[in-house]
Amino acid sequence: MGLPGPARVALPNPRPSSPLSPFYFLLSTFSFLLSTRATPAGRSPPSAVSWPGRSPGPRESPFPSGRRRRHAGGMRSVANPPNPWASTYVEWLGEPPPARLAVYEEEARSVLSRNESPDIPFRWSVNPYRGCFHGCSYCYARPSHQYLDLGAGSDFERRLVVKVNAPERLARELARPGWRGEAIHFSGNTDCYQPLEASYGLTRRCLEVCLAADNPVTVVTKGQLVRRDAELLARLAAGPGCRVVVSLAFLDAELSRALEPYAPAPAQRLETLRHLAAAGVPVGVMVAPVAPHLNDAAIPGILAAAREAGAETASLGCLRLPPEVAPLFRERLAAVAPERAAAVLRGLAEVRGGRLDERRFGRRMAGEGPRWRLVEDLFRLHCRRLGLRPPEPPPPRGPRQGRLAL
Repeated sequence: MGLPGPARVALPNPRPSSPLSPFYFLLSTFSFLLSTRATPAGRSPPSAVSWPGRSPGPRESPFPSGRRRRHAGGMRSVANPPNPWASTYVEWLGEPPPARLAVYEEEARSVLSRNESPDIPFRWSVNPYRGCFHGCSYCYARPSHQYLDLGAGSDFERRLVVKVNAPERLARELARPGWRGEAIHFSGNTDCYQPLEASYGLTRRCLEVCLAADNPVTVVTKGQLVRRDAELLARLAAGPGCRVVVSLAFLDAELSRALEPYAPAPAQRLETLRHLAAAGVPVGVMVAPVAPHLNDAAIPGILAAAREAGAETASLGCLRLPPEVAPLFRERLAAVAPERAAAVLRGLAEVRGGRLDERRFGRRMAGEGPRWRLVEDLFRLHCRRLGLRPPEPPPPRGPRQGRLAL
């Protein structure tokens, strides 16, 4: 059975990154209820719901027809934790409705984001989308959806925002005289190759902008759609520089399906590594997130499988569960592995200084204490054995001198 057709909602331009007014929240909630209402038999769902002044043209569904893997419980119901930035909280009387897909289109004022955190190994990033259909239960980016007056739960997975002018904005930003040609990371706060990319093609067009600007890039993804762009990525690798890293935390397909319900299966991600490596694209693996009793014992197998598939680099990251994320992770973990759910949470607290989350700069992506040092030692030992090295971003290409024409 295919996914329900998306309702598309146009956002006012520009969309602020700070909490919005109660009036706007009520308006967005009303529009969402319109987009998720039941569709009578024999009729198609609405193709667009727009505010006055914005009339996006109808688009085809970003999801091709055919079967899609679903979470064991079927289509997820609407469920979001309270949003601290919103003045209103919606509770459903009775059973919540299904969390149907709604796509919001916005005209972004800027798409090039500057990172000042020492936790992340890149300075500049581009996120063509907000939210992610993959629905990973542990995703640290979920709370960022709350700044849009949306939820960190089902909203993050089904109420997705598309920056329809991302390639044009990126071209202008790279053409600035002060731009120094530093590597740009795709994406950091979402997966740039989630299924929406099949319809919008924003990631590919942004990569074409980088190639025209002779600007190096790095990509981290779980998505299979990156294979579509193998030839383009190979040209970037041969020119300004490019590396694609595939995120792979599990080899156990059942565990992956429960915790990453709409992401490609582990075997498919390994095939993505093979496909890109065969095309001449430098590839690596990111073993993250990792937690004791969850997947630390799988590290040797993941590294060996990734190396066999063509990976040249490997990196490691520790699980962290912000308060908005922890309940969903607990729920899905208990459903697939009830016998070790408590041990996983205890182990995570052990490597997080008694907490499940970590918000201190420089500490968010790595654990601490003797237990985490054992995990790091295991990772480094097998990286040395397999010849996997730490990833390094491509070097900058120097200041721009008007080489990019719009």
